[in-house]
Amino acid sequence: MIVGPTQFNWGENHGEVCHCYCLRSSACKSSIFVTAFASILVIRSLRRPMASLSASQPLCFPVDAGGRGDGRSPSFLDLRFGFDRRLGNGKKTRHVGTPPPSVASPTMKRDSLPDSNVKILRLAREKFVKEITSSSDDKDVSLAKAMLLVAAEDEAFMSLNRDMDARALRNEREGATDQFNDQSEVEDVEEISLAGKNISGWLNELDVLAKEVEADLISREIGCHLLEVLEAVNFVLFKSRGFKRYPVLVDSKFSYLHTVLNTGCGSDIMFSVIYVEVCQRLGVAIVGSPVGEDFLIWPQSGNSAELFRIASGNSLFSTMNGKCVKDPRSKASEMDCSSLLRLDIATKRDIIGIALANLIRLYWKRASKANHGLMLTSPLRPVYPGKDKASLGEISDIPLLRPQYLRLATMASERLLILQPNNWSLRRDHGMLLYYSRRYTEAVQELSICMAFAPEEEAEILEPFVEKLHLLRLLASWECLDPVGTLPVS
Repeated sequence: MIVGPTQFNWGENHGEVCHCYCLRSSACKSSIFVTAFASILVIRSLRRPMASLSASQPLCFPVDAGGRGDGRSPSFLDLRFGFDRRLGNGKKTRHVGTPPPSVASPTMKRDSLPDSNVKILRLAREKFVKEITSSSDDKDVSLAKAMLLVAAEDEAFMSLNRDMDARALRNEREGATDQFNDQSEVEDVEEISLAGKNISGWLNELDVLAKEVEADLISREIGCHLLEVLEAVNFVLFKSRGFKRYPVLVDSKFSYLHTVLNTGCGSDIMFSVIYVEVCQRLGVAIVGSPVGEDFLIWPQSGNSAELFRIASGNSLFSTMNGKCVKDPRSKASEMDCSSLLRLDIATKRDIIGIALANLIRLYWKRASKANHGLMLTSPLRPVYPGKDKASLGEISDIPLLRPQYLRLATMASERLLILQPNNWSLRRDHGMLLYYSRRYTEAVQELSICMAFAPEEEAEILEPFVEKLHLLRLLASWECLDPVGTLPVS
């Protein structure tokens, strides 16, 4: 079986000829051409404006089994795209179903992982989904538990990598098998050790903080006035415990709740979670809102003017929110009691989403450290003047990234899509993470769904990229069918 080049036009008025490699076999040639041509026409048909939203018959794209993107075994992936009957002008109307949320379990190659590791990763994701979706009332969501489940899943993944490294090293060393014993298997996500404690242990740590605040109020014979309670919380957190905020994070570990509780150092959003959880245990409702690059918190009730009253060089509001309130470069420095009333209060799910978005940015930055300035959307917008599209060769030339950090960024993106399944920009970014991970089949799926809901100008940018990405996936699958010894194509 010899692989050779061929050409075909991939749409009317497109003005391009696609150079593809097909198998010169009478049994395969026609089916491969039909698959490639039909898939490209379907992708090109996903254009704005969208006439209506309704369910339709699923259209099947050929994909790889298990969504692996390696072309080893053909299967089908259902995307709900349908078309009305042709109108008098020959145009078709597109119907697109509601975009599905991201997968409810971490996407990993199950066949290469121990059963216990797969189980913990799956359980952590399932419990996270249950925590944020089991109740329609936002008050029932536990910020602390949701963030600890995020940490548990990521810790299980990193522990898995450490175990695989240890096994590889053990296998490479003859006669050293006794030096690398596997850790005892963990059967439940609650048993995962996070800096020496499990999830219940860190939830109890928040209870301890609340009891310390109560003890401080009793020792100083202070009543239960709102401002006095907040002053006691500030004393315990920032004086007694010595917690410190890091406005600019370079280490992702300070974006995990258990690490912040253990070390006393962390991001603004993690301190906001701790403050909300401690005050909730004291019967004080704390709300917050993103302001520029910062996240500000304040009590839901009470006289907001008292928060900005200066005492000992600081206001209560600045103590709660850190140095950003005094930084003239920050929008938080412009806040006063009247401007607080104009802010949109973030829900608990919004706060979880902000924390996950921070993880995506941090892990992407670490994954792309060797490629300075590389952005998720860089392949969508070529930098060379006069070029409006990236070639298939440019798309296939994926920069080298750190796989562990790229996987962690993708896992955070999956969880964020569960919270916000209709956010087209998040789905685009998730599709680009899959592209950088060389999971072409899943990338085509996510970006195709994104095109259906994105603004028209964004869909036009995505369209040629998705077309060529789909061809790249087909080329990768054909290479797997090419036996050893075939003639190279010049």
